[in-house]
Amino acid sequence: MKYAHYGKVYFIGAGPGDPELLTIKAVRVLSKADVVITDRLVSEEILHEYVNTNAVIIRVGKQGGSYASTSQPQINDLIVQSASTHKTIVRLKGGDVSLYSNILDELITVKEYKISYEIIPGITAASGASAYTGVPLTARKLSTGVRILTYYKDTTISDDAWKHLASFEDTLVFYMTGNALPQLVSRLLQAGADKTIPFIIVEQATTPNQFVQQFTLGEYDSPEIHGEFVSPSLVIMGKVTSLYKQFAWLPNNNERAPYFKPLENNAELIELINNIQLKHVSRA
Repeated sequence: MKYAHYGKVYFIGAGPGDPELLTIKAVRVLSKADVVITDRLVSEEILHEYVNTNAVIIRVGKQGGSYASTSQPQINDLIVQSASTHKTIVRLKGGDVSLYSNILDELITVKEYKISYEIIPGITAASGASAYTGVPLTARKLSTGVRILTYYKDTTISDDAWKHLASFEDTLVFYMTGNALPQLVSRLLQAGADKTIPFIIVEQATTPNQFVQQFTLGEYDSPEIHGEFVSPSLVIMGKVTSLYKQFAWLPNNNERAPYFKPLENNAELIELINNIQLKHVSRA
């Protein structure tokens, strides 16, 4: 079967959580969308308030360790299938589409099928966490720049790179690193980092459930204080985080309840994916 033409796909960043941080352009496109393929880390309020009431909403969340996560190939197939039958398709992602969103895989897919597309940026989790904790990411005499990174237990970083990170000339922002934080702190100290360097862990930044913890590298280098963090969590390290207590304006929500729904087995999505036979579809 060959499709005569495809609709247009909009890749949209939904921001870090607070639905009011959605851009005006994103609101306009969502209001006319026929299909919205959304990640887990998108506020339910955005889906209820700003999406066309007649739109089909397809939830394709990912969550580390969850059997209910939707694979990237499945998401790619859903984008193409939706574009083959509808005019306006939105691929909605938490934060900004350019940071840790797997957008490259999806861009390759729409280019392969010659599907027109547009990218609409969103406020990053790093910017949101900075604003909602009162901690500037750069500041005179404290930080000359920002490095946005991720760290897993098996992440390969050269010794020279570790030494540069450990100098803390820049603020370090780590995405998706909560479970590996003890190993990260240990590696930075081994590379010569000052034990007094402060950092904050921001759970569910910009949401009503935001919760912030503050430590120094030396304090956290102890198994007694290691704990689990509510997803999503962001780690901001460097001298600028010493400003947190002085300029924090949003109180912690000590309940630490999930703002974003944990993934559940979605029978409807599974059936939809099983019915997609894109391998047999001719390219337009």
